[in-house]
Amino acid sequence: MTVALHPPLSRPPPLSRGECLRQQNKSTMILAVDVTYSDEDAVVAGVVFQSWNDDAPEKELISRYPHPASYQPGEFYKRELPCILQLIKEHSLQPDCIVVDGFVYLDGHDRPGLGKHLFDALGGKVMVIGVAKSSFKGIGTEFELCRGGSLRPLFVTAVGVALDQAKEFILSMQGRYRIPTLLKRADQLSKMFTQ
Repeated sequence: MTVALHPPLSRPPPLSRGECLRQQNKSTMILAVDVTYSDEDAVVAGVVFQSWNDDAPEKELISRYPHPASYQPGEFYKRELPCILQLIKEHSLQPDCIVVDGFVYLDGHDRPGLGKHLFDALGGKVMVIGVAKSSFKGIGTEFELCRGGSLRPLFVTAVGVALDQAKEFILSMQGRYRIPTLLKRADQLSKMFTQ
């Protein structure tokens, strides 16, 4: 399956703290996604929740994507993006924010990663926050976030929302450990349904 990518959009202004809080007070759909690959297909899991401090998902969703593209260093999005778009389309989701396992910008600023490509594919209308477990060459320390007493940081990047606000959202998520509970749940779900 070929996915047509929209032409890149210019970087939108991030939401102000007030706008983020207003969005938190309305009925919000936050979608955390993760993808696991087998020899035959990919399983993309989605965990839907309404508030950053929810301790349980509202919904858990699974989609299968047959014959995903091969991994190409620096172009991870070519493999993962079609899977995430499949989940969104198959389950008729309209999230306000999507949290991806990876980077929005590989260098934190200009080099688009999975999250930026997802943002563009969705017409620039959905905030995307990337939470990566390891650094990428050139990523600055301002993108580091330590949680749960861990000295090993997560790396947070974002589009459609200010970096400080995105980090605050991830920091406020439930879970005593480095990885927030609902992000870990998306990872577990994708692995649970892999053949």
